[in-house]
Amino acid sequence: MEKQTVTIYDVAREAGVSMATVSRVVNGNQNVKPATRQRVNDVIDKLDYRPNAVARGLASKKSTTIGVIIPDVTNAYFASLARGIDDVASMYKYNIIMENSDENDQKEMAVLNTLLAKQVDGIIFMGNRVTDKLREEFSHSRTPIVFAGSVDDEESVPSVSIDYIESTAEAISKLIKEGNKKVAFISGSLSEPINGKYRLAGYKQALKEAGIKFDEKLIFETDYSYESGIKLASQLKDTDITAAFAGDDRLAAGVLNGLTDQGVKVPDQFALITSNDTQVAQLVRPQLTSITQPLYDIGAVSMRLLTKLMNKEEIEEPTITLPYGLDSRETTKK
Repeated sequence: MEKQTVTIYDVAREAGVSMATVSRVVNGNQNVKPATRQRVNDVIDKLDYRPNAVARGLASKKSTTIGVIIPDVTNAYFASLARGIDDVASMYKYNIIMENSDENDQKEMAVLNTLLAKQVDGIIFMGNRVTDKLREEFSHSRTPIVFAGSVDDEESVPSVSIDYIESTAEAISKLIKEGNKKVAFISGSLSEPINGKYRLAGYKQALKEAGIKFDEKLIFETDYSYESGIKLASQLKDTDITAAFAGDDRLAAGVLNGLTDQGVKVPDQFALITSNDTQVAQLVRPQLTSITQPLYDIGAVSMRLLTKLMNKEEIEEPTITLPYGLDSRETTKK
């Protein structure tokens, strides 16, 4: 037999009070007699009543539900961001609705509309690019939105991330200083601003500072998978490229293992730096040298920024840049 959903009406009838009284108890309103409050809470426990989060938010005029759009729940980078988001949301007693967009433009739109239809109070968006359609939806929506780990190249949406230009430039400069003149740039789609506008700019900046001419043949555009890294390793082996920067840890792990399988010694014959410093960077052998990002903090600060927007607090700086580092491990010569 299917379990019947317990409603606020059932609680009110059982406790012998009005639905308004039950609502006041649920939302922590102090204007209820202690004895009545106790009786209502006893019935709530007895019937296992769980108030509808959206309805409760509307009734109390308080934000209770946050929508989180994540491109790939299996990617350790986004999972680390999500943990920071969730911890701060729990502190504020917000509920989280997490939706996976599969890095698909159509699904991203569908997911956004689903969250808005559920009347979420705020949205945190994790994705590597914003389509024109998505940006149009953002601008029409009254629901506050924050980018976590993503960069809005038009700076129309508040965001929290690191400086992708400077961090990439520092990584490339390290590879050049170790004697590498041909450094490959491996990333996801260059149509994504994080790659085509920011990381690539950092790559070019480092080359220019070292007096090395930019060569388009050293740019490798792929997806963020381990398998793509394995395939790329075969292409890299038969060239005079001696180092690479990868825009994703799984991608870098694929390149590393692919080169190792083909007898290439890393870092003696080929140096490699990755960009996110998720657990993957330290699970492989040799361990990957990586740009370090405060992933948990990016998620947590994004949630705190969204809270301020939902409460209509004054925001001093909508684009927040957190510090990064560069951890030299075993895929560079240190």
